[in-house]
Amino acid sequence: MKISEQWLRTWVNPSISTEEMVEQLTMAGLEVEGTEPAAGEFTDVVVANVESVEKHPDADKLSVCQVTDGNETLQIVCGADNVRAGLSVALARVGAVLPGNFNIKPAKLRGVASAGMLCSEKELGLAEQSDGIMELPADAPVGTNLRDYLELDDTIIEIDLTPNRGDCLSVAGIARELGSLNQCDVTEEVHDPYTQKINDTFEVNIEAPEACSHYAGRVLRDVDVNAPTPVWMIERLRRSGIRSLGAVVDITNYVMIELGQPMHAFDLDQLDGRIRVRYAKESETITLLDGKSIDLDQNTLVIADNSRPLALAGIMGGENSGVNDQTRSIFLESAYFAQEVIAGKARGYGLHTDSSHRFERGVDPQLQVHAIDRATELILEICGGEVGPVTDVTTKAHPQDRHPIDLRYERINRVLGIQLEQDEIIDILERLGMEVKSFKDHWMVKPPSFRFDIEIEADLLEELVRIHGYNNIPRTQPKYHAAMREMSEHQQPLTRLRKSLVDRGYFEAITYSFVDPKWQAILDPDNAAVKLSNPLSSEMSVMRTTIWPGLLQAVRHNLNRQQNRVRLFETGQVFLQGDTEMAQIDRISGAICGLINDEQWAESSRAVDFYDLKADVESLFGAEAEIEYRAEAHPALHPGQSAALYNNGKAIGWMGALHPQAVTELDLSNTVYIFELDLEAVCQSHLPSFRPLSKFPEVRRDLAILIDENVSAQSIEDCIRDSTSKILQEVRLFDIYTGKGVDKGLKSVAFGLILQDFSRTLTDLDIDSEIESVVNALNQNFAATLRE
Repeated sequence: MKISEQWLRTWVNPSISTEEMVEQLTMAGLEVEGTEPAAGEFTDVVVANVESVEKHPDADKLSVCQVTDGNETLQIVCGADNVRAGLSVALARVGAVLPGNFNIKPAKLRGVASAGMLCSEKELGLAEQSDGIMELPADAPVGTNLRDYLELDDTIIEIDLTPNRGDCLSVAGIARELGSLNQCDVTEEVHDPYTQKINDTFEVNIEAPEACSHYAGRVLRDVDVNAPTPVWMIERLRRSGIRSLGAVVDITNYVMIELGQPMHAFDLDQLDGRIRVRYAKESETITLLDGKSIDLDQNTLVIADNSRPLALAGIMGGENSGVNDQTRSIFLESAYFAQEVIAGKARGYGLHTDSSHRFERGVDPQLQVHAIDRATELILEICGGEVGPVTDVTTKAHPQDRHPIDLRYERINRVLGIQLEQDEIIDILERLGMEVKSFKDHWMVKPPSFRFDIEIEADLLEELVRIHGYNNIPRTQPKYHAAMREMSEHQQPLTRLRKSLVDRGYFEAITYSFVDPKWQAILDPDNAAVKLSNPLSSEMSVMRTTIWPGLLQAVRHNLNRQQNRVRLFETGQVFLQGDTEMAQIDRISGAICGLINDEQWAESSRAVDFYDLKADVESLFGAEAEIEYRAEAHPALHPGQSAALYNNGKAIGWMGALHPQAVTELDLSNTVYIFELDLEAVCQSHLPSFRPLSKFPEVRRDLAILIDENVSAQSIEDCIRDSTSKILQEVRLFDIYTGKGVDKGLKSVAFGLILQDFSRTLTDLDIDSEIESVVNALNQNFAATLRE
């Protein structure tokens, strides 16, 4: 937002310099992006009047003008198309210096002497572009220094406001802040009261009461819309980044910048029957003031009459209902629209206006009638006319008085670490527009209607320290009382998990929680994603139910940049919609693709596979964790290379190769292996316990069996352990074979059984008995036989 310092000082004028003002605003949270002069540096440019204009004798596009500066008449050769007799202009006399250190000297143009220059806005640094020379009002005093006449010794302050401070999108709002920071009174400009002369009204119906809870309007007749806008208003608007478009439009823009209330003026004779605030109907269209024609969405709020939409509510007016040169009667409107109704609508139509910018951040719900009155004063002063009464329509949904907030005195020092005097506390709050009731050790504070961001006690504490000044907080030596925090050995810290994956060659990624619905549907079609009501873009319009969409986009980004070995992981929340509320679950997810090792001379590399990923996943769990891998199907994973992970019978995640169809649809150039686990389950650590070492030797017996190829190795190992006694210490799978010598449908699986007793040396009889039990159990459960 841009604002004129001169205009601001008509509201509040603290005894501080521009630099101090900028510093104060920035430290108060209203960051000043920069300042610039209201005009370029120039000297000896005065108001002059063109007495006569003749064609140049030797140039079709030049004119020879006789111009008076009040002291003498000068001959000026000018090439502007808009120069004419009687025009008031900006004259740079001989000896003047224009922006860019351009000196004005006597000259001859095509043989005709020229003693000066008629200047355009661009040449004076008042505009980036201009058509012709600058035209001044007819009553501009001839001979007056132009800088004095336009009050150009001013500074334009550009402020970058955070979205929660919509109350400062106006001169009044910034003035309130400066008044509070400097303990100065804020004084609104006072104009002569006006008299209502007619009783004409125009009916208003609010058909969307939740979206528009307050609508005020007024009929004005016999308005001279072609009256010139005063130069002081044009200049204030220009310094706010708004060009002049005619007196009535300028006035509505002026009130918006001054008070923060967007307004619109309709040509009353173009309205049919009544004003209707409603949602757009199917297939409705509207042509806006900028000439753009759009098809309206049914969720778009519009201002309409009985026959057509007139304006996009809170965004922009329509082309065929606005004020034009033939307008004599106007209907002036001012409304309050709910933030959530306007938010994102302008962007959805490719628009961004001063009006939508304010309504998206919140407009004071008590400002509408005051804005109507202020605009009425200015219209009567500039354009004349007759005034009707205000049509004021309010619905039950309109925001009522704010609830008071309990501010405790002891909380101020406890939270802020500073001791404020009670009188200072009350003064700060009251200057910010709050109502304060004092009690023994606390205050009940009612925020003003324009401060949407103040809801709890902490917000009041922030206001106190903000206005008191962060630089005024005394420096004190911090005190720290160290205390040992209890750390459970049953819980792995997240940092350990991160370091474990980093040690295995992973890089940590951080991706958005809102993702592309297409990617979401491909990777987790079983869970409906929560849609955002105001997404940043269509590619980021749903909340993720799995971390995979963002992670795989990062993988693709790397693969597309010739990275042949990618290992990424991420920890974060996923969002699952339940019956009554949305669950936010912490997950850890990873993805690998490409080569197992970086290119090297010592050994050849190979592509990563399922078991490389399994090793990475197992590294996250403690040695004592009993994790079970079950071959189950997931829509995003390869049917033959996927597994569900279980811990104590509870599903905790998935791992496997990305489904080939998903690889194609997501435009990935390599096979990618991915996992995702519930972070809470992974962090559960099992305490290792000491077990005495046996003094007696261990014995290994290898066992090769023929078994159905669909039986998993885990099932075989479980059967072996269930069928043996306590002397079986370890089972090692060391070979799986299919092919020549093994019947079709079977596979050969070889295990090494480690046997050991803690009380004696095992005999051949003990060992043979264990092996026989294992063979019998495998035969009974799986029809397995020993391989010859």
